[in-house]
Amino acid sequence: MRITELLTKDTIAMDLTATDKNGVIDELVNQLDKAGKLSDVKAFKEAIHNRESQSTTGIGEGIAIPHAKVAAVKSPAIAFGKSKQGVDYQSLDMQPAHLFFMIAAPEGGAQTHLDALAKLSGILMDENVRHKLLNAATPEEVLQIIDAADDEATKEEEQEQQAATVDTQNNEAQDSNEPYVLAVTACPTGIAHTYMARDALKKQAEKMGVKIKVETNGSGGIKNHLTEQDIKRATGIIVAADVHVNTDRFDGKNVVEVPVADGIKRPEELINMALDTSRKPFVARDGNHKADSDNNNEKLSPGKAFYKHLMNGVSNMLPLVISGGIIMAIVFLFGANSFDPKSSEYNAFAEQLWNIGNKSAFALIIPILAGFIARSIADKPGFAAGLVGGMLAISGGSGFIGGIIAGFLAGYLTQGVKALVRNLPQSLEGLKPTLIYPLLTVSATGLLMVYVFNPPASWLNHLLLNGLNSLSGSNIMLLGLVIGAMMAIDMGGPFNKAAYVFATAALTEGNAAPITAAMVGGMIPPLAIATAMLIFKRKFTKEQRGSIIPNYVMGLSFITEGAIPFAAADPLRVIPSMMVGSGVGGAIALGLGSRIAAPHGGIFVIVGTDFSHILQTLLALVVGTIVSALMYGILKPKVTKTEIEASEAMDE
Repeated sequence: MRITELLTKDTIAMDLTATDKNGVIDELVNQLDKAGKLSDVKAFKEAIHNRESQSTTGIGEGIAIPHAKVAAVKSPAIAFGKSKQGVDYQSLDMQPAHLFFMIAAPEGGAQTHLDALAKLSGILMDENVRHKLLNAATPEEVLQIIDAADDEATKEEEQEQQAATVDTQNNEAQDSNEPYVLAVTACPTGIAHTYMARDALKKQAEKMGVKIKVETNGSGGIKNHLTEQDIKRATGIIVAADVHVNTDRFDGKNVVEVPVADGIKRPEELINMALDTSRKPFVARDGNHKADSDNNNEKLSPGKAFYKHLMNGVSNMLPLVISGGIIMAIVFLFGANSFDPKSSEYNAFAEQLWNIGNKSAFALIIPILAGFIARSIADKPGFAAGLVGGMLAISGGSGFIGGIIAGFLAGYLTQGVKALVRNLPQSLEGLKPTLIYPLLTVSATGLLMVYVFNPPASWLNHLLLNGLNSLSGSNIMLLGLVIGAMMAIDMGGPFNKAAYVFATAALTEGNAAPITAAMVGGMIPPLAIATAMLIFKRKFTKEQRGSIIPNYVMGLSFITEGAIPFAAADPLRVIPSMMVGSGVGGAIALGLGSRIAAPHGGIFVIVGTDFSHILQTLLALVVGTIVSALMYGILKPKVTKTEIEASEAMDE
């Protein structure tokens, strides 16, 4: 299929009037709608914006390719628009975009149109084509330019296929010393970035005189598959992908792994890295290879490895914690006992929300935590055992402590099983991932959890919870002080995460005190930074004061990271100031009886889950914010004349 069967005169908008990204999207969607290509404009536009939220489709070099593959498309089409003055499209190279191609692909579309879209992505990497399109005066001229480039691309593909055939036939005769680079490109939709990265790498390799072969994992499946002979001959291999790619086949080779965007932006650097034979060989994660995945951690100390695996579990658990917690917070708006059929406040809809948040999302937290810890250690073979171990932690009463134990137990047991069965006959290789690994790891993890680890972990878990539940007076305030201060030490780093994980664990067991201190402590740093800039205006540049409103918004939303730029620039003054205020805020909140029963959401969930203590919680926030703001403002020196001039120069 030719590109101009999808890009027609009716889908071309020569001169866009939009001055921002959303305006460009609106104009191109309207152009497709007027051409009769869409059955549901709203659904298609929503799909375009959803794709943009994953990562920008402004790929650089003045190009943006917004795209979506949805049922709202009647027939495949491409809309084109251009803006000579340029539009800020949040492009990868931070430059304005001038040429826009909006791709509308129907679900289950034919392979022919996917091939045409792939060809378009490659054509746009040609600087001459981009220059001609930018200066085209009519839709007919645009179509002529694309047609000519299509013909050229088709010829190049045919020549490459012929060369590949000859290369395969003469493979044995190839000079083993000749540099030979392989690459794999893949993006989430497999429509644009996959092929643009391919063509950027190919064009750069041609300039450098380096032989290259690129495998694409696109919408139509894997194309130009790398053979065993290719891999054996390769000097190095580039994997430019944002989705999973089978890299186990590259065991022992020089492998460069980067996001797909880097394949477009940094082709020369990546090729040079692939040619650098001094780099450490890649170690496959699959247990069938000579080296196990734990060798990947040989540079990590035990403490860092523990933290890495734990954070892998926590990061995958957090969406369940946050979504489940906020849904439960919404339930409280219907009444404190609205989810209970026996209560006079009962509401059937509130009960269903409670079941979704508490009995579904929260019920999965510990198994997901354990599963992804195990997967981080042993890759896919460890996942099932981790999930089962997490479920047994719940049924055995060991809670989060048991879940963490189960994750590490399952991961390292799986590594042991891989080592034990490594030398099985080749005929049994296919049974390893489907039968041998899961059977041995799930049963071993399960039995050890039930008979060895659950009893002491359950005892420790209940001891901790009983201790938390018995805290009152000065003790509860001390807890709030410690958790609040930890949230401000590194603002998203290990201490912050440790406090947050402890707090969410307690919340799932019915104790809201720790998460209350964590949320108050986490909200204060950005609020305090903004307040300090209001009180001590002369100590901050105009540029810094421009972040006052964003910091207030982030603080009220429980996004501690808003204070990071200030902490990074002046850690010796900022961090102690924020720790004191956050600790004071956490202590006051717990001392006055605040109980926020949601793990995220800031001021919005405070109102919903603890309205009876709203004034106490706000008082804790205000006092903590003022303490930190005053400390920071007093400690901070006046802004220098040089800093003011530098700031004004940036504004100009």
